[in-house]
Amino acid sequence: MDITLNNGTTMPALGLGVFQSPPEETTAAVEAALAAGYLHIDTAAAYGNEREAGDGIRRSGLDRSDVFIETKVWVSDYGYDKTLHAWEKAVSKLRVDYLDLLILHQPVPGRFEKTIAAYQALETLLADGRVRAIGVSNFMPHHLAQLLAATDVIPAVNQVELHPYFTQPDVRAADAEHGILTQAWSPIGGITFYPGWGEERKNVMQDPAIAAIAEAHGKTPAQAMLRWHLQQGRSAIPKSTNPARIVENFDVFDFDLSLDELAAIDALHTGVRNGPDPDASRDQWFDVSIPEA
Repeated sequence: MDITLNNGTTMPALGLGVFQSPPEETTAAVEAALAAGYLHIDTAAAYGNEREAGDGIRRSGLDRSDVFIETKVWVSDYGYDKTLHAWEKAVSKLRVDYLDLLILHQPVPGRFEKTIAAYQALETLLADGRVRAIGVSNFMPHHLAQLLAATDVIPAVNQVELHPYFTQPDVRAADAEHGILTQAWSPIGGITFYPGWGEERKNVMQDPAIAAIAEAHGKTPAQAMLRWHLQQGRSAIPKSTNPARIVENFDVFDFDLSLDELAAIDALHTGVRNGPDPDASRDQWFDVSIPEA
């Protein structure tokens, strides 16, 4: 299932995410995903596993043009020249000569001049053909408004935390207004139960409403949630290093949720963000340097 982005580039709607995938497990996870039918891999400079993701792509035996590669520029590489160099670091680690989608990892309101300059570098990379599409991640409507006022190319994608307990209606509306595809990170609510991210959190995977919908279709809660994303026109990038889970997460194209079922999942929205606040200042984290190799 492909989605056509606002610049005409097509992207597989469902991809494998590798956030928090240990480098030593990433290659096998990517190889397993591509063997299962995935053709979209999402990584990031800050994940520290771009090289291993590239190794998995090469080991798959697929042609480079068959795999949609998405990665992200980290904050310490913001600024026009530094972001151009961030592209060089990414393609060197992935061992490719172009990227399908390159996005800014955070809006960083406290350094928005550098954020704008970084995006202008993405525009140059797009014009030069070194990337096929550009976008952003974790941008709220006010961040998007500032970006659009200062740049020329509308982002193709905005990747944000989005799962049944946090559906981001304002972000989705702003994205839709500008023809930006909303892409869900933590699409099956992993952020609600990641170890160390708040043990008191309610696990969306154990929600009884989702369990009932999944059971009605002979599917798992994760599959029901992924189907919810796809039927509402979003991209989703579930993360796993478990080969069985990777296969399971891709087995979502043989059933449809009813309008009532979609609405029932929508109704689970709590308005509570589980991941980091995009407006918060986290300078120590933002200043982490991305190595050359």
